[in-house]
Amino acid sequence: MQTTLIHVGFGNIVNAGKIVAVVNPDSAPVKRMITKAREESRAIDATQGRKTKSVIVMDNDRIVLSALLPETIRGRAQAERLEAADGI
Repeated sequence: MQTTLIHVGFGNIVNAGKIVAVVNPDSAPVKRMITKAREESRAIDATQGRKTKSVIVMDNDRIVLSALLPETIRGRAQAERLEAADGI
């Protein structure tokens, strides 16, 4: 099985197969999730100091903060999935 990697901004990549959800960081529950993950050292900040525009929830209980919009990450994930399907 081939690992598919997705660019999440500023040269950072994540394993697409481990993504559970990509969510907007503006709601109160997501803000609490970010705060708790930072306290527990489970947050990976891939924003390079920019504003967090999406939160990527991974299946290993980690979250990745990205400066890209959720729609951008979704589009990249779909493009990678299509490329992988064509290569089979």
